[in-house]
Order: sequence, then structure tokens, then C-alpha cells
Amino acid sequence: MSHADSPDRVRALSLTPVSRETEGRLDIIVALLEKWQRTINLVAPATLPQVWTRHVADSLQLLPLAGAARRWVDLGSGGGFPGLVVAAALAERGDADVTLVESDSRKAAFLREAARLADLPVTVLPARIEQVSGAIAAGVEVVSARALAPLPRLLELAVPFLAAGATGLFLKGQDVDNELTQASKSWRIDAEIKASLTDGGGHVLIVRAAERLGAASSGGREFSQGGHHDG
Repeated sequence: MSHADSPDRVRALSLTPVSRETEGRLDIIVALLEKWQRTINLVAPATLPQVWTRHVADSLQLLPLAGAARRWVDLGSGGGFPGLVVAAALAERGDADVTLVESDSRKAAFLREAARLADLPVTVLPARIEQVSGAIAAGVEVVSARALAPLPRLLELAVPFLAAGATGLFLKGQDVDNELTQASKSWRIDAEIKASLTDGGGHVLIVRAAERLGAASSGGREFSQGGHHDG
């Protein structure tokens, strides 16, 4: 059976349909991932047989939540999820600009090679997030992350982008409510939780604003503490 006919790929693309051109770019990314995975742990080995649903479709589900956004920063991109996948989908728009921040030099090398082979609108920054966030935050429309850090720490990393007007799209697991509870002890958060399309226990956390408690006034913006809005 070819990859194109695999049940995992078919299911993933039925959950999150994309153009034929985007499918081609995603095929290149997945093939390279499987090749590099033999020497670098880019994804959990047990998830590789379901790479399309567990990783590709999981990433693609963020696109409808981002509206017309074209300037995107992905934090701790690792094996390229969601950053490479987002870039593959945005590539046909013509003016997309996706920055992947990854401090592991071997993973950064994979990201660069995947972006080159698939002809993606990607810049890879092989640096720690704290070192570059202030310099690249202006004009970013979406900041994303997947399996990077618990929410209190993730907000610390993402706040330069959120403060500059970006929306946060964070792929989270079943403990998202507990993470919001912990984060709300030190942050005022305007957030919404959506159920994952691909993972029964997963969620997408949409963060529209976050402000450290005790910081300067938000200027009248109304904050909500992460209510559910699945659907």
C-alpha cells in the first residue's frame, strides 16, 4: 500500500481537507520526517504509524481558527508540528511568513531541510525563545505551540507576541482546565477552549490576551478565565 492510500492519511485528510498542492507538500514533510526519525527523535516513536492523524491533522486544525492570518510564529517547533504543517497550508496564499523557533540544532536542521524540499515560506531560528521573542514579535498575527510547556510557563514565553496583538493557538491535552486554573493565579487570561478534531482527550486553547496580575491596566479590555466553547 502506498502512503497516499494509507488509512491514516485518508482519515487525516478527511478530518482536515487541504488542496492537492498542500497534500504534496505534506507528503514531502512526512517522508523526510520518517527518514530523519531513524536518527533523531522528532516525534514519539509510538505515534509514527499514525503520523497523519496524530501530527499532521492535529496541526491543520489550527488553520480555520486563525482566519486570514499570514504572519505566524511557532515556538519550540521540534519535529515541525504545527509549524511546518501550517506553512505547507499557507504556502499557496503567496504572502505567508512562518517563523519556527527551535533551540535544538539537529531539529532546526530538519526544519530547514523540510522547508527547502517542500518550498515553504519558513524562517528557522535556531535559538532559545527568550532570546528572540522581543525582536520578532511585531506584526505577528498568530503564535502557536504544541507540547512545549505547562500554560503558566507557556504564557511567559508567548506574552511578547500576545502583547503585540497576536492570538495564541496552543494544542493542549486533557489537563487544560487544570493548567488554566494554575495560570490564572498569576495571569489574567482571555481564552477559549475548543475540543480537538483528532484527539478525544485533546484541546485547542485560543488565547486572545494575557496579562500578568499586578501589571499595568489592560485599558478596559474584558478578560475571561478560559470558558469552554467546544464546537
